[in-house]
Amino acid sequence: MDINEKIVQAKQRLMFRGRGDSAREVDVDYDDPRVPPGQHLVNNWPVLDLGIKPEVDLQDWRLDIDGQIEHPLSWNWKDYQSQSLSHFSTDFHCVTSWSRLDNEWEGMSFKHVLEIVRPLSTAKFVLFESYDEYTTNLPLSVCDDDDVFLAHQWNHQPLSRDHGGPVRMIVPKLYAWKGAKWIKRITFSEHDAKGFWEVRGYSNTALPWSNDRYG
Repeated sequence: MDINEKIVQAKQRLMFRGRGDSAREVDVDYDDPRVPPGQHLVNNWPVLDLGIKPEVDLQDWRLDIDGQIEHPLSWNWKDYQSQSLSHFSTDFHCVTSWSRLDNEWEGMSFKHVLEIVRPLSTAKFVLFESYDEYTTNLPLSVCDDDDVFLAHQWNHQPLSRDHGGPVRMIVPKLYAWKGAKWIKRITFSEHDAKGFWEVRGYSNTALPWSNDRYG
């Protein structure tokens, strides 16, 4: 993976310092119960990545799901679009300290994925891999929630390349690095395997309400 290490180091400094330089702050009551500790609100959507923005045409996009499941699958764009898709509204919390409220999404509930692939009793963790080779990990118990989903639209528009289109993961209860952009593969496993940021010192649990940024 041709990662821009200067960008990676800069993002680590932002996390430690606690503010994303590209975020525009808006007036807000920071006692708002929807704003986790250490966060400030923005009205734009800052772009954060590893310096790589893969361009994935819809005709080339594939999502492979494998590992400890009964029914491995490989979806193309038509397969994905033929699934049960829904609208979601969630907040979005970045570890670099900004939050954006009331984002409107269209996508597929992860519960729908679970119904199709049927994880084995041995499956306890899920690893997400992106087209830029980014990875992040979650316990299966966290993924099996009503507000965890794959998204292909944001605020009624196709998800842009900058923000992980064609499809990305959204995990609203955790910091946003746990929601992989440009999703390519989902692997169910008996064992946990830390992802890109987790092995670089970010928290493995990533709980915004606990200010749980660094492991």
